[in-house]
Amino acid sequence: MLLTGREREFLQAISRLVQSNPFLPERIAAERDALGRDFREVDPIRSLSVDDPSQPDPNRVRLNERLEEVVPSVRERLASGADASDHDLALYQDAVLRLLYGRHLEHFRVAVESSVAKGRGPGRLRSYASFAREWEHFFEIPMTTWRPDLAAPHAFACLFQIQRAFHHIFQSIVGHSVVAARLRGAVWQSVFTHDLQRYRDTLYDRMGDVPTLILGPSGTGKELVARAIGFSRYIPFDANTATFTEDFVGGFHPLNLSAMPGTLIESELFGHKRGAFTGAVGDRRGWLEVCAPGGTVFLDEIGELEPAIQVKLLRVLQARTFQPLGETAERPFRGKIVAATNRDLADAMQRGEFREDFYYRLCSDVIVTPSLHEQLRDAPDVLRELLQFIVTRVTGEATESLVDEAEHWIVEHLGSDYPWPGNIRELEQCVRSVLIRKAYRPAPVRPQSDEDRVFGAALRGELTAEELLRRYCTLVYARTENYQETARRLELDRRTVKSKIDEALLTQLRGAAAS
Repeated sequence: MLLTGREREFLQAISRLVQSNPFLPERIAAERDALGRDFREVDPIRSLSVDDPSQPDPNRVRLNERLEEVVPSVRERLASGADASDHDLALYQDAVLRLLYGRHLEHFRVAVESSVAKGRGPGRLRSYASFAREWEHFFEIPMTTWRPDLAAPHAFACLFQIQRAFHHIFQSIVGHSVVAARLRGAVWQSVFTHDLQRYRDTLYDRMGDVPTLILGPSGTGKELVARAIGFSRYIPFDANTATFTEDFVGGFHPLNLSAMPGTLIESELFGHKRGAFTGAVGDRRGWLEVCAPGGTVFLDEIGELEPAIQVKLLRVLQARTFQPLGETAERPFRGKIVAATNRDLADAMQRGEFREDFYYRLCSDVIVTPSLHEQLRDAPDVLRELLQFIVTRVTGEATESLVDEAEHWIVEHLGSDYPWPGNIRELEQCVRSVLIRKAYRPAPVRPQSDEDRVFGAALRGELTAEELLRRYCTLVYARTENYQETARRLELDRRTVKSKIDEALLTQLRGAAAS
């Protein structure tokens, strides 16, 4: 028999741990099952304020120690011809993967961090040679015909990707709150799906076909989420050169759609041929062509995109092809699309400003970024964590005196109920203002009048004639409380007025008048 009862229980827990999302409670449950009495209680929420990624986690250390005891012993039994079921062999494979990840984690971590610091990929990874030798030792076993269902270079690429994704998600999404933890977990799923084994076996090179849509209020870090996804994509590893086939650092291509006219957006995305439009004095490759298979094109403010360009992007999502301006030949798009908006797309679709078919090509993977107010309501202590993060970014170091100064000013002058309408972006400007002037002035908020409620959307061109009539009838009726008088003022039939009253809006207007 290949495994004892205790070994099987341990390796089953390890298998669950290998497949788990490191930012969700399932990781803690798997570690507890694997270690039993040796498990040490830790904070279930992994965040930059709680964990130092360079310091060993006590449970991870103990797990690696036990794997170093169990896996070589199981390997010797396999070499001795012990009978093994398919299930036990699958457990052994997951255990070896976890063991090798633990052995090479420090190499992975240093390679990722140095790549980010230098702004280019890690180059030649000499650690692969030892990884390949260990892989052969555990899987190329004499006297056995069984082999793992994945090759060493692919396994190396997957394990490196796991560390790369953990680094970027962990460093980009800050906050020791439940809503922030859920966001980190959601981004991990966007990269690997909820089934890591299926991803590793079949989906790793297909996730570019699935666009990601990031929704949330302005200033909530949607681009940080997009970057974490873009920098975490699978890139094949070439064992012959000991290098990755692409540079993950240079594979993220952001484009803010609200800052450009339509023609420039098309040129940036699709590229153009010389003479395609006035000013096109030469050929230009767009981001869709430049983007490598493991790269990402980030379309910020997708809700502002003109319907005509939505149609062209819809074809990119459907057929994975595009045409540069001035050219008729199709070219393949090989990367991934990540889009973001703070607009209410359901409302935009209802008004005909956002195509439904375009939305339904984007909505298979949706991430919602929480507001700063949600985070602080869930965990008020998050304010200091975020201030430490922002101060480090603003000053280059964690200056505790500035953190104390900003926190004191916020508590003293804004209080815990301040809604932070500008979210994280506003908090950063608050820190800068306290740094410069020792104070921060929020934008004045003017009380919204009845006219604002009724005509604000009309002035922005967001209402149909029927919607405008309904709102105007409701406003006048809220002031007269009489159908006949309202009809007289508007020169309409009394029955028409009665049919146009918006009860929900009427309730709001009466509430505002009462207050």
